[in-house]
Amino acid sequence: MTELNLPVLDLSQLDAGDEAAARFRADLRAATRDVGFFYLTGTGIPSELEHRLHRAARDFFALPEEDKLAIENVKSPHFRGYTRIGGERTKGAVDWREQIDIGPERDAVEGGPAFNRLIGPNLWPEAQPELREIVAEWHSALSGISRRLLRAWALALGAEESYFDDHFGEPSTLIKIVRYPGTNDPLPQQGVGAHKDSGVLTLLWVEPGRGGLQVERDGEWVDAPPVDGAFVVNIGELLEYATNGYLKATNHRVVSPRAPHDRLSIPFFFNPALDTQLPLIELPPELAVHARGVTQDPGNPIHSLYGENALKSRLRAHPDVAAIHHAELIGATASSA
Repeated sequence: MTELNLPVLDLSQLDAGDEAAARFRADLRAATRDVGFFYLTGTGIPSELEHRLHRAARDFFALPEEDKLAIENVKSPHFRGYTRIGGERTKGAVDWREQIDIGPERDAVEGGPAFNRLIGPNLWPEAQPELREIVAEWHSALSGISRRLLRAWALALGAEESYFDDHFGEPSTLIKIVRYPGTNDPLPQQGVGAHKDSGVLTLLWVEPGRGGLQVERDGEWVDAPPVDGAFVVNIGELLEYATNGYLKATNHRVVSPRAPHDRLSIPFFFNPALDTQLPLIELPPELAVHARGVTQDPGNPIHSLYGENALKSRLRAHPDVAAIHHAELIGATASSA
């Protein structure tokens, strides 16, 4: 544990011999059992790619309002595209941020389970054609890191290294490019409200020097400032489910920056196929005795099927999109979310 309030793990230790790799796996297990969050260094992400993505994000939010609204998410039944400031909610309260949501590029699917509505094409800004290529590079790089982490987790939990590879199917990914405007309000403002992620794994890139992320530890909110060259990593509700609560998803939030500053962050969510239900990992006895069971919260049920968990989150976060495209689902699904 460091003065940064979160553990720091070095992914390159997986390539530094058996002892170093075993220590990394033990540290990974401890960090995600005790905290649910950690900093990840040694990922090998080229700084040039990081800088290009940062520049592209800045360029997107600098576009004229009409260019951004041309791809507003209310035009997408798949919850893709641009969300204007104040257009998203956490537990019913307005989040003060703007963003673009980018998922796997797929054709829309007709019929089937309700969560199939999350499958479909992205909305890309015509005024910034380079964004698509940069995001594709970022997606490929972070997918590789995610798979390495999941293989390390599997071994750390007493499963076969291929456990997640075998049960994930075609991953459901999501990239959000987010801008938090500054505020002059003397009281902390909700950039994004307290929540847990609905899937398995999140890798968060934060603009250097821009704080605001807070993680709940022992009932208190602690700051998780950005660390140069590191991602902030956290687990989601589905990994809590798969380990019967041995690992726990953790509440986190973002406090708005003080004007005139703003803040960019780019979370990458790596999750199973929508129709996938991860089987419970058969933990070794020495770990199973510490499994605490899945959190029981009537206001936020954790579904075993990822698609149900994902749809729950999208319907409640974007009620305008839900009302326009999925009105018949609001009562049946959103009420349990």
